[in-house]
This record gives sequence, structure tokens and C-alpha cells, in this order.
Amino acid sequence: MRIAGVSLFSAFARLPSLIRVSAAATAPTPVSGHVKSFCAPVSTRLLHSQSAGMSLPERKPFTPDFFFRQLFDTESSTYSYLLADVGAREAVIIDPVLEQAKRDAQLVKDLGFKLKYAINTHMHADHITGSGWLRQLTGCQSVIAAASGAKADRHIEEGDRIEFGRHAIETLATPGHTNGCMSYVINEQGCVFTGDTLLIRGCGRTDFQEGSSQSLYENVHAKIFSLPDNYRIYPAHDYKGQLESSVWEEKRYNPRLTKSIDEFIKIMENLNLPYPKKIDASVPANRECGVYDIPKE
Repeated sequence: MRIAGVSLFSAFARLPSLIRVSAAATAPTPVSGHVKSFCAPVSTRLLHSQSAGMSLPERKPFTPDFFFRQLFDTESSTYSYLLADVGAREAVIIDPVLEQAKRDAQLVKDLGFKLKYAINTHMHADHITGSGWLRQLTGCQSVIAAASGAKADRHIEEGDRIEFGRHAIETLATPGHTNGCMSYVINEQGCVFTGDTLLIRGCGRTDFQEGSSQSLYENVHAKIFSLPDNYRIYPAHDYKGQLESSVWEEKRYNPRLTKSIDEFIKIMENLNLPYPKKIDASVPANRECGVYDIPKE
């Protein structure tokens, strides 16, 4: 019994070393230091690349002296944008709507701004511009591209600057929806106002007003998609309740403009959209800057 007890005790005493030997025998053969240092960074690099590719770019915040207000017309689903220099109290409005001119003029007054310009991105076919009435109400000047063929106090071309206070809008000619479409960029604020040229997950139709699918596609890719990814996109319309997008988003998720140019042209040729309801009234009125459609009060 004593011998058996000693043997049993010795066996238990040796058990940890036996386990260690067994574990060592079954462990995988260690790879060389060279292979380790190569494999780990590749995995990390791959994960980082995938993460970076899917992460939203950091938005550039508006400066404290830049005022921004997005306004909406429910009948035409048009966005208008009131922008101002808070210090200088000078303001501009982009794509005003006739029926909302009094609302917009009152807002400018309430905020203590002086409206300098009423700017259109193009000659609209779905509503009458509020530029003419705002000019009467506030003394501002109307602005539109010379290529649009519409009357205005100031006609602009690509490269012209529209200044209000210390802020400035840079102008890009982006025809395609119409031959007079402009996009307006404010680089310091990281944003672009694209009119009907580029919408959120869409674009303007190209089947009237000297429209060209090829021109629209080329101008969006060359002039808007070439802006920094984090630039906000503010369109003239949205029909689904979306307020804004970004260059990063539209380059990845726009169902039309992510296609090849040939596919895009085919898509645009087969939209079969109805004739715009107000085009026969809007286009002639907008050629005259809306001045003959101001309601009699």
C-alpha cells in the first residue's frame, strides 16, 4: 500500500509536466518571424481599406457668420435657399418661387437682412420664379445664366462670382437638363446648389428646353463629382422628403449617374415622363423673370 501510495502521489506530481509536454506536442508549428510580420499588416490594411471605403466623410461645418435656411414650396416640391453674411447683413436667395415671394421677403425683413440677389439655377418649367416679385418687394437684383435666354438684372457665366458680404458663390455651367443650368458652389462652407442638374438619387429630365443627356452626364461627372466628397449637395427639388445629399453619396448610390454614359442615355430616353403641368405658363413667364405674373394686391 505504501508503494502504491507513493506511486500514485508521484503520478499526480508529474501530471502538470505531462500536460505541458502533450500540449507542446499538439501545438501548431510556429511560423517564422518574417512571415508573421508580413501577414499581420496585410490583414490590418485590408480591414482599414474596407472601413475607409464605406465610412462617411466628415462634414465641413458652416462658419458662424454664414446663415443658411432651406425653404420649401409644397405645390412644386421646390427648395429655395436663403443665404446671408451675418455680419454684413447681406443675403441672397436661390430659386425663389412666385407664390412664396411674400413669405421670403418677410423672413428677410424679420432677420434684419438686406436681400442683394434673387438667383435662379435655370429657367424653370414647373413653377414661376419669385425673382421679379422679390425685386419689387425688396429692391434686390435678379440673376440667371446668360445661356438661359431669360431676362435678368445680371447675367452670369461660368467663373463669375456672386458676392454677399464677405461670402462668395462660385459658378459652374452644368447644362443638360436645360442649356442654361448653373450650379453654385460655396467652397468655404463645403456645399453646392445643383438646381435640377443633380437631384438626390436622381437628376433632371433632358427631354425639353434644349436638354441633353450626354451633356448632363459629362457635366455632373466633370464638375460636381470632382468636388470634395464631403461637400453637401442641395438640389432644387425633392419628391420624397429628403433634404440634402453629398458628393460622396451620389457618386456611389445615384441609380442613374453611377452607370456608364451609354446606359445613362438609354435610361433617360426611356423615362416616359408626362408633359410638365405648368410648362406652358412657367417658361414664358420665366423668360421675363416673372415680372408680368406678380399678383395685383
